Amino acid sequence: MRLDLTLVALAFAALAASFAMMLGWIVVRFDWAVPFALLAGWYLADMASGLIHMYMDYRPCRAGVGLATLYFYEGPRDTPEYLALRDRILARVGPFERLVYDFKNHHPRPDALGRRSVMRLIGSTVIVASLPFSIAVNGANFLWPVPGWATALAAALLLGGTFAQYFHGSLHRETVDPPVRLLRRLGLLMTPQAHAMHHATLRQDFATNTGWSNPVLNRVFGALLRRGVLREEGLEPSS
Repeated sequence: MRLDLTLVALAFAALAASFAMMLGWIVVRFDWAVPFALLAGWYLADMASGLIHMYMDYRPCRAGVGLATLYFYEGPRDTPEYLALRDRILARVGPFERLVYDFKNHHPRPDALGRRSVMRLIGSTVIVASLPFSIAVNGANFLWPVPGWATALAAALLLGGTFAQYFHGSLHRETVDPPVRLLRRLGLLMTPQAHAMHHATLRQDFATNTGWSNPVLNRVFGALLRRGVLREEGLEPSS
């Protein structure tokens, strides 16, 4: 675990440096379209959060490894017995399957997601997607005269996508960090009340950043459900 946390911390530091370089490219090549590109990137990040949320909610968990036993556990979840069971079962699946399970597990227990640390919520995203993406954008800027608006769109998409699961977790916490409070006041992040619409049905409003893309995503979800691409039985782990 210590090695994993060290790897995540190093990836965070590298991403911060890479993102700062992206901001430098935006300043150097600033044009009138940059503010609009930032909003467009933030919208795309919101849509990405909803598409991933939709997929994870309805993707069936791996059967036969005990995830259903863990999900439907009826006793208290802060006992040594439960924690030992949880560790034993989760050791049988990889990081991706754990993430799929976490999405489903937070439906009946929403506050569980809010208790996750930032490292756990977005560490894998940083390593697998965000850091490589930022390096690719900076590489493109070194090689070609990429317009400032294009880098701005990529920067907003990167920021919103990287912290999407952190923003999601903040929707299930009573107290949130000051940056989240500020972004909510500015209308750049959604409120817990808006996200409650999703938990009321699990059939709408999948976006977890701003909710701007929900009207489009709701139509996409309806179409995928009608075509059988998404199935209701995927919402809970099966034995």
